[in-house]
Amino acid sequence: MKVLFRSDSSSQIGFGHIKRDLVLAKQYDDVSFACIALEGSLIDEIPYPVYELISSSIYELINLIKAEKFELLIIDHYDIGYDDEKLIKLETGIKILSFDDTFKAHYCDILLNVNAYAKASDYKDLVPFRCELRCGFSYALIRDEFYKESKIKREKIWDYFICIGGTDIKNLSAKIASDFSEEKKILIATSNSNKNLKKLQKFVQNHPNITLTIDSDNLAKLMNESKKLIISASSLVNEALILKANFKAICCAKNQEKIAKWLAQKGYEVDFL
Repeated sequence: MKVLFRSDSSSQIGFGHIKRDLVLAKQYDDVSFACIALEGSLIDEIPYPVYELISSSIYELINLIKAEKFELLIIDHYDIGYDDEKLIKLETGIKILSFDDTFKAHYCDILLNVNAYAKASDYKDLVPFRCELRCGFSYALIRDEFYKESKIKREKIWDYFICIGGTDIKNLSAKIASDFSEEKKILIATSNSNKNLKKLQKFVQNHPNITLTIDSDNLAKLMNESKKLIISASSLVNEALILKANFKAICCAKNQEKIAKWLAQKGYEVDFL
């Protein structure tokens, strides 16, 4: 099956969509991505052909699907909704798999909500009658390294591991780390797309108990080496759950509210900012 992922990433919207798409992409043989080249995007790190769109126009996407004869469209994008999906289906006949995190209506063949709080019953009257519903933690898209690491018992090197996503727009990592005593060993994880990176690097230089890792390729190991994780209420939560880690989730964006509320109801430690 010829598969096209429609997703974006940037220093503003973060990397979560692309990261989970890359996990799902491993299930298919013929994969391409369609992305807009936003500032700080992960386009150069996508190990598949990427069609760079010049706009968010649905018609540009429709023309691409027709020209390249794609058979499955996987949409992981908050700005593409029910009416857009219906238009794509009517114009191309393509099979559509739609990601959803917020219980919105979708016109798709498969609905995927990978969040632990999601249930198929939540989508009653929100999707077509024959839509296949894939909801809940059993469908979580987690990199293999986390499953492997979950079977390893490691020495705890760090008192705290702090990761507020790859971009940390509000520069919360430094604020959170400032609350701990200088006796605590702290590891902050971020990426080169963090607009506050220079500020964060300067902050770390003045705090010898804090280490900064940028674009780490062994996050699972680092998380497993930490006594407590302080993470955004994002896909990092599923990774922490797989590791059975002690963690606090920080809700710092509207699309994180549902997972944060679910965690709070389950007795996990959560902060709403």
